[in-house]
Amino acid sequence: MLRKLRILFSIIVIGLAIFSMVTGNHASSPFLMLFLSAAILMTGLIELQKDKKAFWGYMSIGVSLFVFFVSIQGFVQY
Repeated sequence: MLRKLRILFSIIVIGLAIFSMVTGNHASSPFLMLFLSAAILMTGLIELQKDKKAFWGYMSIGVSLFVFFVSIQGFVQY
């Protein structure tokens, strides 16, 4: 289930990034960062479930929270 969500969020991120680059409209950047934080969060949770490299799982979750905070600031700014 988490792997499917990670793939879905990654596809959304790639689609939004391509849309931003092609149109030159960067108003969708907060959405891009929001879905990017969700994809990184899923990656961190998958790493923690494997329990091989717990450090990278926690690091991914920390980075995800930071990107989520930045995306919220982007929403407030616009």
